[in-house]
Amino acid sequence: MTAQTPDQIPAITPADVQSKLDQGWSLVDVRRDDEWAAGHLEGAVHIPLDQLVDRVAEVPDKAVVYCHAGGRSARATGFLVSQGREAVNLDGGITEWTAEGHPVVS
Repeated sequence: MTAQTPDQIPAITPADVQSKLDQGWSLVDVRRDDEWAAGHLEGAVHIPLDQLVDRVAEVPDKAVVYCHAGGRSARATGFLVSQGREAVNLDGGITEWTAEGHPVVS
């Protein structure tokens, strides 16, 4: 995957996710299987980071990418952008999402 500095990675806050979804963006969860099973954002596509390169064709053209705290999803977002996708990283990941009171499903 292509290395980018954190300030080069497009990112949004949990409060901004709904506006992206309203514009037709999709959610992509890049966490491990056990993390996904413990709870994820409703409607998300699950593609673990270690499978992303092989499964990039499954990623929607416009994606809000998240993980546990934002590190893995930042790497995934940088990779997707380098592949010509519109992608943004969810700052703080699912941890910040739930801290702000947003729901998860399992």
